[in-house]
This record gives sequence, C-alpha cells and structure tokens, in this order.
Amino acid sequence: MSRIEDLTERVERLLLRHEELQRTNTLLQQQLHVITQERDSLRARLSAARSRIDTLIDKLPAPVTSGDAPPDHLPQD
Repeated sequence: MSRIEDLTERVERLLLRHEELQRTNTLLQQQLHVITQERDSLRARLSAARSRIDTLIDKLPAPVTSGDAPPDHLPQD
C-alpha cells in the first residue's frame, strides 16, 4: 500500500475510535448523573431519618439517677 492509503486507513480507524470514545463518554456521563441523583436522594433520606430519631430521643423521659426513686415506688407512710 502507498503511504497515503496507510494514512487514510489510520485516520479512518482514529475517527471510529473517536466516535466510540464519545459514545462511551456520553454513557458514563449519564450514569454519573443517575448515581449523583441517587446519592443526593439517599443523603436526603438519611437526614430525614436522623431528624426523626433526634425527635424521638428528645421525647424520651429523662433517665432516673440512682438517688431518685420512681414515682410508683415511693415509700409508704
């Protein structure tokens, strides 16, 4: 083959490879977008769950210390 034919063939292969890489890049960008949305959704759900847990913890009665007697176990007179 002549040098021009070799060069033409090589350029055509490079163009095909370039198109393939562009398609791959587009697919990867789409996957990244989906995964980013999923991550953000999971973060929001985690934050909401933490908030609900904090609310439940705040509603718990204060712990009884060893010096305190529970109201139903007060000494009888």
